[in-house]
Amino acid sequence: MISLRIPQELERKLDSLAKSKGKNRSEIIKDSILEYIKNHSSEKTPFDLGQDLFGKYSAGDRNLAKNRKDLLKEKIGRKNEKRRSN
Repeated sequence: MISLRIPQELERKLDSLAKSKGKNRSEIIKDSILEYIKNHSSEKTPFDLGQDLFGKYSAGDRNLAKNRKDLLKEKIGRKNEKRRSN
């Protein structure tokens, strides 16, 4: 068991949050400690750290990196066809 002293203002905020979430103080503090440990663990890889950013602006094509030259040729070809038809 851990005993903890916190400033009154922080205690009021904790009580307010706990009430709004339908939890008690201990649950909020346990969740906070677990989240802190998760976010500050030294076991994270660079991929883990940036995972929420990968694909954020995705084109929806998983092979885009592999097929970029072919896709670019197709796109330029279609653009040139449109110019010729005008």
